[in-house]
Amino acid sequence: MQNTKLLLTSFTFVGLLALAGCSFPGVYKIDIQQGNVVTQDMIDQLRPGMTRRQVRFIMGNPLLTDTFHADRWDYLYSLQPGGGERQQERVSVIFNGNDQLVSLSGDFMPGVSRDDALLGKDNGTNVTAPAQESEKPKSEVPAKPGSLLDKIQKDVDGVETVPVPTPQPLDTSPQ
Repeated sequence: MQNTKLLLTSFTFVGLLALAGCSFPGVYKIDIQQGNVVTQDMIDQLRPGMTRRQVRFIMGNPLLTDTFHADRWDYLYSLQPGGGERQQERVSVIFNGNDQLVSLSGDFMPGVSRDDALLGKDNGTNVTAPAQESEKPKSEVPAKPGSLLDKIQKDVDGVETVPVPTPQPLDTSPQ
């Protein structure tokens, strides 16, 4: 009788220790990534007028292609750092009837790397809200002749602009 009580108590104690070990703070938990990895570099390469084939080359295959909205591709990406809160981003690419890129929408900001934002790193880029209309713009004071600021301004004024080439469709034959 006493042996069974001791045996039952020891099994209960071992079971409680096993359950407590599952949530022990020192246990390593892996990062879980799902969906299409979308980077700011990918978004920056997209231009209006690109064909579906060009967008697929840059972004990869879409995660979702809606049957009812054949002109929209959805790219979803989710990252859950081990033991952390799940973070998700979404990008929708919309085409017109000629299979050319018309617009994008989603969870990205120009100039901010989403990779760093998802991983919680600060890349030093701050996006600020536009100034309110009530604030008066500061008047510029001209640089003193011969100063470093004057030399920089002359260099900036002397820069020639070069037009950005627009990408041509890879395949001109209808699909």
